[in-house]
Amino acid sequence: MTHRANSMMVCEDVWFVGSGASHHMMSHQEWFRDLRTPDRPDYIETGDDTPHPIRHIGDVPSGKEGEKTCIKNVLHVPTITKNLVSVDQIMEQGTQIRFNNEGCFIEKDDRLIAKGRREGRMFILDSNEVKSAMYAKGLKTETNIELWHKRIGHINLRRLRAMQSKGVVIRTPDFEPKRVDRVCEACQLGKQHRLPFPKESSVSKGLLDVIHSDVWGPAQTLTIGGCRYYVTFIEDHSCYTRIFSMKKKSEVLSHFQKLKGQVEKEIGQHIRCLRSDGGKEYFFDVFTSYLQGEGIWRELSCRTHANKMELPKGRIGKYSR
Repeated sequence: MTHRANSMMVCEDVWFVGSGASHHMMSHQEWFRDLRTPDRPDYIETGDDTPHPIRHIGDVPSGKEGEKTCIKNVLHVPTITKNLVSVDQIMEQGTQIRFNNEGCFIEKDDRLIAKGRREGRMFILDSNEVKSAMYAKGLKTETNIELWHKRIGHINLRRLRAMQSKGVVIRTPDFEPKRVDRVCEACQLGKQHRLPFPKESSVSKGLLDVIHSDVWGPAQTLTIGGCRYYVTFIEDHSCYTRIFSMKKKSEVLSHFQKLKGQVEKEIGQHIRCLRSDGGKEYFFDVFTSYLQGEGIWRELSCRTHANKMELPKGRIGKYSR
């Protein structure tokens, strides 16, 4: 059987990507970890039709991690003058290779695993890049499980491992069991839970007895409509909530009027009390006059002022919860 290799250059520390090479091959016998003799005599043939005998087939360590970083089935050809990485053999591992003016790019599962530089018309990989390319399929690294954890919406790592074992998600790498319990910082910040708030024993007895309101803002980024604030209105008895975007805090009154007209018409009852903090947007003269004219009590949400309620004109009796 005849194997092919492209033109030769002297270089011991790097590997050349050979699109015409049928196998990985090198000349330095001392680089091999183990060697075995071919079943029958064989040779490779270079572009000038010169035959080069294959003396052995073996595995070449690439780095200090032993078998995990070993380039397997490399032909030992003493008479060639450069190390060759076969494009065909790399692609057999399920990887893809792209070539352009900047270099060559080896990808697996849509992820770049090795990059080679271009020198003239040759593409060169150093030993670390070869290690990544040869063992992308077999790597069991922390990076892989973190990447897939993020790809699938920060799923629980134990569940991610279960999905892999049941074949729910295809083409996932093999994950090291000891890495499954690694804490994700983003998950800690985004999914942390607070202790439950104590239940409030005092709840309004009917709809529209109390409306809670608060203003948030300003936001650093404007909405599409140019708003920096929003105001919330929460009905105490049902927890029904409405949110309105605002360009200015002074718009609170107009949104409250809009809400009042809608809910009172739907329910057939009147708002009895508006509870808010002491923000000026709730206490300017026009707002105060409107509440008094509509017979709506005002109540501060702060505990220290909970009993300080303003009796509006025209309302007989005292509001109680």
